[in-house]
Amino acid sequence: MFQLLKLPKGEGSVGTSAAIELKNITKTFGPVVANKDVCLTVNRGEILSILGENGSGKTTLMNMLSGIYFPDYGQIFIDGKEVVIKSPKDAFDYKIGMIHQHFKLVDVFTAAENIVLGLGNDGKYDIKKSAEKIAEIASSYGFEIDPNKKIYQMSVSEKQTVEIIKVLYRGADILILDEPTAVLTPQETLKLFDVLRRMKADGKAIIIITHKLHEVLSLSDRVAVLRKGEYIGTVNTAETNESELTEMMVGKKITLNIERSEPENPVDRLVVKNLNCINREGVQVLSDISFTAKSGEILGFAGIAGSGQRELLETIAGLQKLSSGEIIYNNPKTGEAENLRNKTPMQIRELGVRLSFVPEDRLGMGLVGNMDIIDNMMLRSYRKGHTAFLERKAPKTLAEKIIDELEVVTPSASTPVRRLSGGNVQKVLVGREIAASPTVLMAAYPVRGLDINSSYVIYNLLNEQKKNGVAVIFVGEDLDVLIELCDRIVVLGSGKITGVVDGRTATKEEIGLLMTKNANEGDEN
Repeated sequence: MFQLLKLPKGEGSVGTSAAIELKNITKTFGPVVANKDVCLTVNRGEILSILGENGSGKTTLMNMLSGIYFPDYGQIFIDGKEVVIKSPKDAFDYKIGMIHQHFKLVDVFTAAENIVLGLGNDGKYDIKKSAEKIAEIASSYGFEIDPNKKIYQMSVSEKQTVEIIKVLYRGADILILDEPTAVLTPQETLKLFDVLRRMKADGKAIIIITHKLHEVLSLSDRVAVLRKGEYIGTVNTAETNESELTEMMVGKKITLNIERSEPENPVDRLVVKNLNCINREGVQVLSDISFTAKSGEILGFAGIAGSGQRELLETIAGLQKLSSGEIIYNNPKTGEAENLRNKTPMQIRELGVRLSFVPEDRLGMGLVGNMDIIDNMMLRSYRKGHTAFLERKAPKTLAEKIIDELEVVTPSASTPVRRLSGGNVQKVLVGREIAASPTVLMAAYPVRGLDINSSYVIYNLLNEQKKNGVAVIFVGEDLDVLIELCDRIVVLGSGKITGVVDGRTATKEEIGLLMTKNANEGDEN
């Protein structure tokens, strides 16, 4: 049994080893309580992970440490002394640096220019001297970086390296990283972990916000858990496991197993042949893509962010025009093969092809923020209305069903979607798409930003679709999930297929190498 190290409200002494101590931190936004009486300690020379469901207050708490928000109540101690942090500048003065999930870099500047930006006296920069200091920091912690390389020429991991060195250059010895491995390959993740362990050995205090429990267990020394804005407790990583951490986050036991059944009577449902796509800027984003999606199967797609996953799904859905190639849909109702090339999204749907698309951008592409949940359920059927009035009974029933089954946190089905948290918006979107009873379901990052409990609800829903004979195409970021959920996995690199592997036998290392492979020819499978 794990040992709970919960700090009681208003108690605890400020120790000399504590880099940060939060005492009874409270933050509200109108009637919403984001954090309530949170007490938390982060020691020097340790890596602390913070876990919690969507809306548990993790990001809000860290934003108060980094100066983006100011607490309504409570105290913050740095090295035993009470401090007031009213701005990001204050946070930097106290040597606190936060590396956000979405990088804040100028693409046309070099790494060195981004790192020193805002630090020059009277706008004067000594880039040569700065590059020497950057090289010294990189060498000290094992970073690989070219100070003269432009940001737009960099990979995701290189950009992240620039962000980390940027805060170190400013003297930060308390680092906060928000979902640092979200878009990294397994190999890049291991390199990052090595760097963080060197920083820890150097006496730095490191806080990590993540949803990936296996990473928490392999990297952190302690884990702090928040639930609905309240501090639940801290456990020693060596004394806990995924099941116990999940129970702390959710408040009940959760099964963390993805059931993967064998495909029954698989039939070629979608056959993509030699697909090529050039975007509006004239850049070839897909090159000679060929694959088959079968009924009763989950076909996974893996790749570094920007490898063509989005363009591929948009092309199949009719949202992006292909320059060459074929998309053949074998219609189970008619038994005929239909070529989807050059058809509009509506024409594709009218053929009876329900290519339900869960986009990366929830509100930008998937839902209308100012509409309530019921109206968003109706979006799919507006064009079918034959009278001046639309029937709201069925969409209302569907909305209420999704709210209930997916545990969407909302006052009612009439609440505008823009007022929901990102995770709850995602639940509404995924629920609507699955409710459309598609024959092919394309799900692009359907659990992005979701906590572990909600994620497993979505995985189970996708498996149910598979059992119903749906051909499921799943694009995900977590390789552990891809391996556990998918029957086959297609790996993309720079818009090309670099390999196709069996989900039952593949390893993360194998997929990671394929993700970084420079493909010369697409593989057909």
